[in-house]
Amino acid sequence: MEFSGVLAMVFIGAIAGWLSGKIMEGRGFGLIGNIIVGIVGAFLAGTIFPALGFAVGGGLVSSIFFATIGAVILLFLIGLIRKA
Repeated sequence: MEFSGVLAMVFIGAIAGWLSGKIMEGRGFGLIGNIIVGIVGAFLAGTIFPALGFAVGGGLVSSIFFATIGAVILLFLIGLIRKA
């Protein structure tokens, strides 16, 4: 992956992390923690969704949408692990 692709993933992940923190209110890790979760969620969405047959698409909005879904799922799973 080239450097600009990594920067794009970080940017999209930061937005997705912020959005997922708003969606999963009460399960977040604060602004910085949610941004990190969003970056990991963006990476997961970029690898898992195409493997499942979902097209991530080439647009910024669709990338943010799928990354947000990935971050919300990740926050949910982390919340389950923290409760256990």
